[in-house]
Amino acid sequence: MDATSLTSIAVYSHALAAVCFLVLGLPMLAGWRTRPHGAALAAACLLTSVWMALLAWAAHGGALWSVASDMLGLLRNAAWMLFLGLLAGRVTSQHSRLPLRLRPPAAAAALGFGVLLALALLGWWDLAYTGLGLAPVTLRVGLAIGGMLLVEQVYRSRSLQERWAVKFACLGIGAIFAYDFYLYSHAMLFREIDPDIWAARGIVNAIAVPLLAVALGRSKLWESPLAVSRRAMFHSAALFGSAIYLLAMGSAGYYLRFFGGSWGAVMQVAFLFGALIVLAGVLFSGSFRARLKVFISKHFYSYNYDYREEWLRFTRTLSEPGPGLGERAIEAVAALVESPGGVLWLRRDSGRFEPAAHWQAPAASSSEPADSAFCQFLESSQWVIDVQEFAHTPDKYDALVLPEWVASYPRAWLVVPLILHARLFGFVLLQTSRSPIKLNWEIIDLLEIAGSQAASQLAQQEAADALTVARQFESFNRMSTFVVHDLKNLVAQLSLMNANAARHKDNPEFQADMLETIDLSVQKMKLLLQKLSRTTNQEKPVLLAIDEVVRQAVALKGAFEPHPQLRIEARGLRVLAERERLERVVGHLVQNAIEATPRTGSVTVRVTETADGGLVEIVDTGEGMSEEFIRERLFKPFDSTKSAGMGIGVFESREYINELGGSLEVSSRPGHGTTFRVLLPLYRQEAQQAQAARSAA
Repeated sequence: MDATSLTSIAVYSHALAAVCFLVLGLPMLAGWRTRPHGAALAAACLLTSVWMALLAWAAHGGALWSVASDMLGLLRNAAWMLFLGLLAGRVTSQHSRLPLRLRPPAAAAALGFGVLLALALLGWWDLAYTGLGLAPVTLRVGLAIGGMLLVEQVYRSRSLQERWAVKFACLGIGAIFAYDFYLYSHAMLFREIDPDIWAARGIVNAIAVPLLAVALGRSKLWESPLAVSRRAMFHSAALFGSAIYLLAMGSAGYYLRFFGGSWGAVMQVAFLFGALIVLAGVLFSGSFRARLKVFISKHFYSYNYDYREEWLRFTRTLSEPGPGLGERAIEAVAALVESPGGVLWLRRDSGRFEPAAHWQAPAASSSEPADSAFCQFLESSQWVIDVQEFAHTPDKYDALVLPEWVASYPRAWLVVPLILHARLFGFVLLQTSRSPIKLNWEIIDLLEIAGSQAASQLAQQEAADALTVARQFESFNRMSTFVVHDLKNLVAQLSLMNANAARHKDNPEFQADMLETIDLSVQKMKLLLQKLSRTTNQEKPVLLAIDEVVRQAVALKGAFEPHPQLRIEARGLRVLAERERLERVVGHLVQNAIEATPRTGSVTVRVTETADGGLVEIVDTGEGMSEEFIRERLFKPFDSTKSAGMGIGVFESREYINELGGSLEVSSRPGHGTTFRVLLPLYRQEAQQAQAARSAA
């Protein structure tokens, strides 16, 4: 290798070492007053950095200040030896600078380095100085041997547990002194400094920096107040990996062009373009990013999570303005374990846990009773359930019985309970993560506390919604007061007219005025009845034939178009309910279907029997509804899409059906119509007789 190439290598080699030691040493300056180890390490790193920068400048062609270089080299060796002496002395107090047993050797070492510095100041430490013969080289070899002996002393004086913390520091500093020993012992043998060995010195010193950085992360004795965040580490690792990949692909492209003949240039361009596409695909891959984050957390940090960052992100996700808190709760919990999606179930007034939201996952249709073994296990244990682990080792979960719908759900992985005040408020089913994650106590604890936080947010929203509904009902009651006042005025007018009818019944003008008054009163009362559609008359439940109630409700809508078609497939089905309210529920659903369907469409009402009870289906071919509208607005009181609607019809219908012990379900798609399914509990003679027998007993 020619001299020019060696000079370039020496410049880059020493400059790299200067930068690496500068990056390592600067953060240590922040806490040097209270950390004697940190102060010594910072001094050693910064002195090494300045010394390497001076050697790089000299190799580049700058003026070499030999006296300054020699003195910096001696100070650098002294700083590293001081650091090793502190490690060997096991400093335990933040205020003690040096243990008593190290003070005499330290004083002797300080005296020796003082003599060497004086020699360097006089110019007698220069390797080119011939007055002392081999003395400068021999003394340098002795310093290297002394450094290696100190490294051995540090490692040997530590217990097996403490060696884990100082092992990499010993390797890094030992490598520095070992290379110095090799460099100067070679010079002793051949009476000159080998240019190749000298040029590689900076690279060898730079290699020691990562080893020292690992030791910094393991030891608390000289820890820095500054730390590299997981985000910075992630982006640095991705950037470093991309650089290595591009360097390798560039080298391969060069050889393709060199050996490709006439096709070489084309092959090089195509190959590099394909390599860039592959790199972009990998960098934008969610699975790759997840695996890289897990790898960094597992191998570079003592904990899997940066809790400050995770909690800030979790809180920001839940606190975003606007609707869709359920979806945001799933997203926030799923992000903790790199899950791509999930479904949320919440406890409802009906005593069941029903699907409330889904995020980047198929919507669920199965509900779960609150008193089921599955829900009782979640509430009593508050455990995070690993579905895949349960499939292989069910004994770990005691008496847990998973519902069938959990096992059949695609990519089901974790069931995270949402606990509020020691009570199961809901649960989240997460899909399998993008990268393999092994659950441990840290991840499970984080999911449990995140579930409790999400439950608090969801409960707060439900309480706010309930308060809003209560206020709207209060407003509705206030409006009813005004309606009653108007009715009293109308009654007063009619009473006055009735009182005067006996005297003026033969007067044509009175008759005309009476007819006009009656007509206006009827119109006003019709308008008031439209506003006040809810009846206050409480009936007693009676035994009703479902087909007769439905027939009566459909008959009242016979004048509208399209005419509803009635199909009774099961007769004699009976339910214990209030006739007027049940008829109004069916009539309201039929009326909605008619209003949503064009005249050319169809509305079909079907009565049949299922294993769960009597079923009334109202099927229309109208405009349909979106899933979001059904979930967020259909059953919300005082929220109507009609200009004159009050938005309480469907809400009242579901409330009354739930009160009877039934259920109201709806399925719809925009442009494909809507189907309402009213499931009513049947009144059976056998059940009545059994209840009478129990009462008699």
